[in-house]
Amino acid sequence: MRVAKDDVDVRLQIPGAVIRQRMNFGSASGYDNISGEYFTLSAGVDTTPLFQGLDDNLCQCPHWGFVLKGRLTTTDGAGKQEAVAANDLFYWPPGHNVRVDEDAEIVMFSPQHAHSHVIDHMIRKVNG
Repeated sequence: MRVAKDDVDVRLQIPGAVIRQRMNFGSASGYDNISGEYFTLSAGVDTTPLFQGLDDNLCQCPHWGFVLKGRLTTTDGAGKQEAVAANDLFYWPPGHNVRVDEDAEIVMFSPQHAHSHVIDHMIRKVNG
């Protein structure tokens, strides 16, 4: 789920402050600690080969985040694609791959245990 900043409901606007809130932006129930993550990614990066060997060969961890710059496209298990770009909030549910379309920087919040499993898997793939 992608939401452009201007599509996030303004809940309060006063001189010097605008408070926006998107309700029901993914569920974190059933997860313990959340990790904060900052990724710097180059155009052309594709997680597909790095996720080979995970359940359904996809990242099975949900992520909530914000795109600081660039553009990325996720593909789910059914082949549905969704692009996110600078200034978008996003929620990536379990079951996705990511391709970087333009050099990107993103901030994400993920269930720590589940995403550490995915990152450890990618490290093993890279190190052979």
